[in-house]
Amino acid sequence: MLHPSIAIERCFIAMRPIGPLALLSRLCLVALFPFSALDKVMNWNQALKQADSGPLPGGPALLAAAIVVESVTPVCIVTGRRDRAAASVLAAFCVATAVLYHPFWNHDDLLAKGKSKGREELWEFLKNFGLVGGLLMVVFADKEKPALAASRLPMPLRPTLR
Repeated sequence: MLHPSIAIERCFIAMRPIGPLALLSRLCLVALFPFSALDKVMNWNQALKQADSGPLPGGPALLAAAIVVESVTPVCIVTGRRDRAAASVLAAFCVATAVLYHPFWNHDDLLAKGKSKGREELWEFLKNFGLVGGLLMVVFADKEKPALAASRLPMPLRPTLR
């Protein structure tokens, strides 16, 4: 059975206050997602064509799921409520988007001079993985130093060793 003080500590860690620089960083990290969700809603038919262009079936369901992910997870990440879970989901979404919808390796014009579909896809692929890196920083924040997180609790809530 989990000691109550440890459960409270975990709750404090999961809902830790976010400092102003961390808040600004999180806002910058997720700023594009709500606008992307809004764009999908406003331009449903075009977004559906893009969803159907990938290897997965069920374009309307995929599109609806993308809208939910891009709308809900940024709020969780910025507010710090279930931020690690939300960042994990959004990171997985970015990986799936990169691999399934930006396959630069399928284009033979990657090294061509001038306009190149392969290069466009490569940059989109890399941007997605750049976001994954930032999101993983949210997922693993403070996990390396749990003792410091426990030391921020009021004295009566700290677990005691017997």
